[in-house]
Amino acid sequence: MTLPSLPEPTLTLLFRLDATLGPPLELGEIPPGRARVIALTGGTCTGPDLDGTLLPEGSADHQTVLPDGTALGDIRYTLRTSGGDLLDVRSESVRHGPADVLARLARGEAVEPSEYVFRAATRIRTSSVALDHLNRGVFVTVGGRSPSGVSYATYLVG
Repeated sequence: MTLPSLPEPTLTLLFRLDATLGPPLELGEIPPGRARVIALTGGTCTGPDLDGTLLPEGSADHQTVLPDGTALGDIRYTLRTSGGDLLDVRSESVRHGPADVLARLARGEAVEPSEYVFRAATRIRTSSVALDHLNRGVFVTVGGRSPSGVSYATYLVG
């Protein structure tokens, strides 16, 4: 039996979020690593068909940093679109790279995103009728960390 060919996925930019961060709240060592929470304190989201602002209430990255420096993130934030609609965004992320690069990131230095991997599987929920299609979308996110914040580019997988 010959299996049918499958389509190649495509990526379409939905938005880029540039967010500011609060200081990390260090929770300490728990299996399997160091737990911390980093508040997303504000930001703007821009895209071809979607723009808005990050609402800081409840927006944070709950991280577990493994002994090798890999950061596993449970990122949750709320966006208010320019049209007033609310989006509940949740991402499961991983950030890893060479030990020296991760050490520079941990010290708060500027590091080019091409020097490490920061990727996430993202889900978006909304009660907006106009944006209901987002509830059924599959999204991937590419991230980058700077000394003053974080940037996420979120793509619809087609």
